[in-house]
Amino acid sequence: MNRDLARDKAQALVAQMTVEEAASQLRYDAPAIERLGIPAYNWWNEALHGVARAGTATSFPQAIGIAAAFDPQLVRELGDVAATEGRAKYNASVAHGDHDIYKGLTFWSPNVNIFRDPRWGRGHETYGEDPYLTGELGKAYVAGLQGDGDVMKSAACAKHFAVHSGPEAIRHHFNAVATKKDMAETYLPAFRDLVVDAGVEAVMGAYNRTNGEPCCGSKTLLVDILRNEWGFKGHVVSDCWAIRDFHEHHQVTDTPEESAALALENGCDVNCGNTYIYMMKAYEKGLVTEEQIRLAAVRLFTARYMLGIMEGSEYDAIPYTAVECREHIAKAREASEKSCVLLKNDGMLPLNKEKLKTVAVIGPNADSRLSLIGNYHGTSSRYVTVLEGIQDELGDDVRVLYAQGSHLFRNREENLGQPDDRICEALTVAELSDAVVLVVGLDETLEGEEGDTGNAAASGDKIDLLLPESQRKLMDAVLKAEKPTVIVLMAGSAIDLGKAADDANAVLLSWYPGARGGKTVADILFGKVSPSGKLPLTFYHNDQLKDMPEFTDYSMKGRTYRYFEHEPLYPFGYGLTYGDVCVEAAKAQDAGDEIIVSAKLRNAGSMDTQDVVQVYIQNEGSENAPRNPRLCGFARVCCPAGETIETEIVIDKRRLLVVNGQGECVSEGSPVLYVGTSQPDARSFALTGQKCIKIAL
Repeated sequence: MNRDLARDKAQALVAQMTVEEAASQLRYDAPAIERLGIPAYNWWNEALHGVARAGTATSFPQAIGIAAAFDPQLVRELGDVAATEGRAKYNASVAHGDHDIYKGLTFWSPNVNIFRDPRWGRGHETYGEDPYLTGELGKAYVAGLQGDGDVMKSAACAKHFAVHSGPEAIRHHFNAVATKKDMAETYLPAFRDLVVDAGVEAVMGAYNRTNGEPCCGSKTLLVDILRNEWGFKGHVVSDCWAIRDFHEHHQVTDTPEESAALALENGCDVNCGNTYIYMMKAYEKGLVTEEQIRLAAVRLFTARYMLGIMEGSEYDAIPYTAVECREHIAKAREASEKSCVLLKNDGMLPLNKEKLKTVAVIGPNADSRLSLIGNYHGTSSRYVTVLEGIQDELGDDVRVLYAQGSHLFRNREENLGQPDDRICEALTVAELSDAVVLVVGLDETLEGEEGDTGNAAASGDKIDLLLPESQRKLMDAVLKAEKPTVIVLMAGSAIDLGKAADDANAVLLSWYPGARGGKTVADILFGKVSPSGKLPLTFYHNDQLKDMPEFTDYSMKGRTYRYFEHEPLYPFGYGLTYGDVCVEAAKAQDAGDEIIVSAKLRNAGSMDTQDVVQVYIQNEGSENAPRNPRLCGFARVCCPAGETIETEIVIDKRRLLVVNGQGECVSEGSPVLYVGTSQPDARSFALTGQKCIKIAL
């Protein structure tokens, strides 16, 4: 149903409501209006990496892992899986008269904030640190969630608008200050892409203030930019209880009625929280008008008509059996295979099980289900940990010895034990083994959202880039056994493994790979699948934090690969494979509004692999260009062993522009492209031995 027809139907329906009834529909838990045949509807649902918080669902890798695949088509397919399962669960719930939270069709995903600081606990919910990559993947997920049928399959939501990426502990009263350049160059582009190009149905405001205005009541963000400049026609939702922060923490208003009025006046249509229960009091005090209330209600019922909630749709026949079906599980597995990033390999990998008699699997994340799933997750009917994946792969042919080795963060596993009470067992199994798989990292209890975590700071953010001391001691002890060792790192952000990474033979980053991700890790370790993920964010040395701006400083100077002034630990765009792929030749052709880059790749290795061709642009001589070349195009390609392939990457010429101090896109400098399978920086060259091909335009 097109938006104009849906809006006409919504206007006719809302016109039949009393003002009080219309106001009641602006709550996230909108009640039924029985006299008009309107069922209750709860707007709050989540699908960050699969349907979340509503029981059984297919579990994808966490969003940051999905980003590492550099594969928009895959992301779109994952969005469609989530929408299909969301419909299946919605149909079943409605059939039983259940309209509870997490059972609707309005998914508050994706998170397209920029992962600008490696300490941010919620960074793993995002697609990384690059605005272009974030926009491309965000558009794909929106397309998958919303579909292309007569009605929307589900409604996507771009969050958190805008300039929001920590610190978590102070988000309810924090004011993020950003220049016009940083707004236009870094913090707003992905949102614009989702609104203008992808037609995302909803936008969620952030908790913080941006340049003095609370985001969920910001005239600048919600009126001037979102509606007037970008032409947004959908609905706006507040982050949960963010409007209450207006008077309780930001103190830009004095009462709940004033807060409700400020949000509504600037176009926040639905309140996740409890402040809009004061809407009628605000109306009675003359703080809001009937017209404002009805306009918001019309926007919300427009969405409900577009979803087919009011009149039925082609998706009502999707059965519950679509949930976690074989095809969906296979798609999640494909995502995990493409997401894992091989950070180091001295030749140890892939492991040859024919040459192994005993393998040690050690570490607090080796048999952890929690480290598979990240946050905002659903429930899987089956979990496969890394230990289980290796056990299943080796069967009875190779003995697998397991030791937890340490607690995830405490200095002992047993309360009555002495410190490091599990290290002795870890050393024993390491000494008895031909190879060691050391599985370390974090989980959602150590990095996540404020209020949802149990870490020491109770905020979700990290204080540094190191693993907890318990794990550092474990790694040091096990590596002293001098057995061939691969570290499997399960985390959602930049981690500095320190000397352990130097001493280990290989390092595989699996992120939070999804409920059955242990199977994928085993397949990669034993060579059934070549790793092919690339880092969607920079991995810094821990001691480089002191050179970065304060966490509360939202200027981009010194942040992310575009502005970093030092040599990183592992660069954005980096990732090894089991192949030996290089770009042998590349050329660029002007095609009107586009540049077409043609690249020839050869896999000189003996194993088939996928890889990601990356194109970066540098505006030489421009005062306003980022310090370093920035991503402007990419393509995931299949590279058979010993063969040469060709691929084309289409680049919008808008990517050649730079942003000046007034936030304007201008043509400046001499544009130069770099084409390769990594960034054109010295550290990537040192790690890969491959140089990018330079093309002057």
